[in-house]
Amino acid sequence: MKNTDAADTTFAQADNCATVPPLEHTPGYNHSMSRHKQIITEKKRALESRNAEPLKQLAEQATAVWQEPDQLDALLQQGIGQLPHCSLIFAVDTKGILISSNVENNGLDTQWRGTELIDRPFLESNLPYSGLTISHVYTSRHTMQPTLTVMQAVRRADEILGFIAADFDVDALPASPVNGAELLPAAWQQYKGDPAIRGTVFLQERILSAMDKVLDEAMDIITELMQHHGVFHSKIHFSSSRVSFWSVDDPYEYIIHTVDELIDPDVCLAYPRQPQFERIQVSEADIARILNLFKALRNADETIYLRSSSLNLINGMVGLTFSCDGSHYLHYQEFLAMDTTFWFGETNTTESQSA
Repeated sequence: MKNTDAADTTFAQADNCATVPPLEHTPGYNHSMSRHKQIITEKKRALESRNAEPLKQLAEQATAVWQEPDQLDALLQQGIGQLPHCSLIFAVDTKGILISSNVENNGLDTQWRGTELIDRPFLESNLPYSGLTISHVYTSRHTMQPTLTVMQAVRRADEILGFIAADFDVDALPASPVNGAELLPAAWQQYKGDPAIRGTVFLQERILSAMDKVLDEAMDIITELMQHHGVFHSKIHFSSSRVSFWSVDDPYEYIIHTVDELIDPDVCLAYPRQPQFERIQVSEADIARILNLFKALRNADETIYLRSSSLNLINGMVGLTFSCDGSHYLHYQEFLAMDTTFWFGETNTTESQSA
């Protein structure tokens, strides 16, 4: 029999598990951008560092010939060789009119002079009053390839004459020096689930799965495989009693095990014991703590409970999906800074433990 008062409290917790708790007040909450945004930022920063100084010098020289298209073209032809991986360079005035030719490494095309470019993506964003800006990636009408444009302001004293634009073919840029292990932990990400599931969550109650019946044994084996046998990523499906493993021996494939396969003592033969992979950032002690907390979240409440979870030892990310179909992705250090009361509230946790 469910306690009505407890159900009311749980309802608020259910909504929290699918939406956004007040993370800014959570100890250890990280406001850092997502990892892919960090990589994009670092790549643009590298592009800027290679080209900022030669573009600045080019802009200073361009002020003397800004009203002389042929001389401006000659200057741009000299300048493109100082810009690594630049595929096209040109000059536009403050109205977005092309005042130079399209200058490439192998020549120039004068027929584009006078073309209005105001609708192009690199002119739609905020333009620099000084220094440079880098556009978002867009498809170049000239090459039909993904392109970044670096816009350098051309100034004479306090007057903005226009901009020198340098195009870079994204596919031709050198590989990023970004080391994933050096990136800041990704910010906590949360996603609402299926509204149909959220709407009926209090009409359901957890039924013991095959994995629940051997949960201690199953979690002990997963812990051992992740600590000593090369499994760096696991996805645990508690309700459907299966687990997926990614191993450092073959990271491009994953293996699905039923609970019967998982608790078979011979399973360790399929994952030879080996030294810890050098890129793993989660300690053996924390692996055990994380998996124990998974188990606690699975058993903490009969209505709102952990349906599946994941752990990646290389990027340190934890994934959680609850019975209300709300999903969370956060760094393991943030995850370990909380206990079950954060997710369910102290009242429900106490009732679950005493049941």
